[in-house]
Amino acid sequence: MDFKENLKEYQEIVNNELQKYVRKEKCPEEILNNSMEYSLMAGGKRLRPILAIATYQLFKSDYEKVMPYAMALEMVHNFSLIHDDLPGIDNDDFRHGKPTNHKQFNEATAILAGDGLLNCAFMVISDDLKNTFEQYQNQLKQFFESNKNEKLTGKENILIELNNKTKVFNEFTIAIDRMIAGEYVDTEFEGKQITGDLLEYIHKNKTGAFLKYSVRMGAILANAKEEEIEKLTKYAENIGLAFQIKDDILSEEGDEAVLGKPVGNDKEKGKCTYVSKYGLQGAKEILDRITNEAVEIVKEFDNSEFLQELAIYIKKRNK
Repeated sequence: MDFKENLKEYQEIVNNELQKYVRKEKCPEEILNNSMEYSLMAGGKRLRPILAIATYQLFKSDYEKVMPYAMALEMVHNFSLIHDDLPGIDNDDFRHGKPTNHKQFNEATAILAGDGLLNCAFMVISDDLKNTFEQYQNQLKQFFESNKNEKLTGKENILIELNNKTKVFNEFTIAIDRMIAGEYVDTEFEGKQITGDLLEYIHKNKTGAFLKYSVRMGAILANAKEEEIEKLTKYAENIGLAFQIKDDILSEEGDEAVLGKPVGNDKEKGKCTYVSKYGLQGAKEILDRITNEAVEIVKEFDNSEFLQELAIYIKKRNK
């Protein structure tokens, strides 16, 4: 299977799983639920959940175990897009070639839809944590109620799983915090000249933090070794920065019909980007360098071809 087919298969897996969380019931908040569905199922690359699943699969095949956490990633990502498009932040009219949420519904509904998706993400993860903890409790109860002198075989495995899920949940909250901080700094310094270090800080937090977390999530839930997690973290930091630099480049020279949103917004708003800071060619050179570094890092892992190709896809994408 080539990369494009593999990517499409992952996207279908994610889309089918997300459908399970769409609320279709008749209720007073039905329009709010429609607004949440509108953004959640609008399409997109599904990059964050795919990164989590593909990283998990470097170590284990039972990727179903990572699915609740992968879905939470996409919910939070769409929460951030809804709020990012609002009049008070980027004031965008289109996303994925469709009206943004506040244009399709209204501003109040869009704000609450974003809030709802953020909370849904926490509900999904907390449900899985609760179920895992109850499973561990039941196993312990059976062990202590048994009259046999059996060993605690298997029980320690679920304790490791519970510990990893708790660690992932903690990092999940931190990644959201960093994403919001990056968005704030980006908005606050709009139209102002900033240093290269601050520009990198914005990109590593606003976009990079959540992409980095997606990879770390998959590795931690697969119980990877600490040195493996650290190598994959470096890979993720590179592709996270690459993703935002490519966004800056597309904002300068992208095809509006392909992007599904206006080109040139960053320049019009006076945003400091990698293009405005280093020039178009300079931004492309940085993008090439960090992408090549990401590919070399992940090459060390068996069966990492998809993650290698994904780094290149981020660099070459046209939307």
